[in-house]
Amino acid sequence: MKTIRSLFVLFAIVAGLVAITPAAFADHMEVTISTAPGSNTPGCEDTAEGCYLPKEATADVGSKVIFSNTDTAAHTFTAGTAELGPSGAFDSGLVIVGSSYEWTPTTAGEVPYFCMVHPWMAGLIVVQEAGADDHDMVNDDDMVMDNASTSGMLSDGTKVEIYASALTAGEKMNISVDFEDSKHVNYDIMVTQNGAEILNDMAAHSHDGKGMHETASLISSDPVEITITFQGYGVDDPKTGPIGEQVVFSNIVPEFGTIAMMILAVAIISIVAVTAKSKVIPRF
Repeated sequence: MKTIRSLFVLFAIVAGLVAITPAAFADHMEVTISTAPGSNTPGCEDTAEGCYLPKEATADVGSKVIFSNTDTAAHTFTAGTAELGPSGAFDSGLVIVGSSYEWTPTTAGEVPYFCMVHPWMAGLIVVQEAGADDHDMVNDDDMVMDNASTSGMLSDGTKVEIYASALTAGEKMNISVDFEDSKHVNYDIMVTQNGAEILNDMAAHSHDGKGMHETASLISSDPVEITITFQGYGVDDPKTGPIGEQVVFSNIVPEFGTIAMMILAVAIISIVAVTAKSKVIPRF
């Protein structure tokens, strides 16, 4: 009986891990976007939250995107930008207070949208294939990446985000760097694994703040450390910004997911099998 209780405890621990672990594949089959309070007057565009909540949403192909007008004035939800105009992907027309509009995306990609009545209002919907990981879409040469994402910040407030592919011994690792809302960024990137240098790209330049890099073949599946050294904004000298600042990303590893859960399951089955063989659990 003591062994049976131990097994129940073990199953409880595994169930707890499953509950607190992010799902290997995110479900975005129904997404609701609402208007920020007071967005009918300028100012929301300068806040971190933006004029639509959330400012950037993720939805699956074939999902239901619900645009809800919770503000005190009528708005439109129109695909496109205020600068270029409507793209034709969707257009709600005028949505009165308390009403909503629904749209179903049919193809993957980024869909910006805005309000034709209040053009400072702008949002973004990232449409991904159903069952895709949240970090599978990176807008640089259409390269698909997964498993790891983290971010840091420069002293001038620029967010620096890293997307990294899975760590697999003998294979190369793809790393995407994104300096949010920045242009003509100059930087160095160094990646080490167990103290060994597997990437050292010096004087990288990105006109849109996004860069893609590839390491040498990994010697193991151990975590890596990524160091970004900022070298300034601009094409010509003198460059501007906090030159020389470093953003260090340590212990970059894949997310805890399906493989780990399979290992736990095998371990549990092994324990049950060994216990049964030793006849600690009575047979009925």
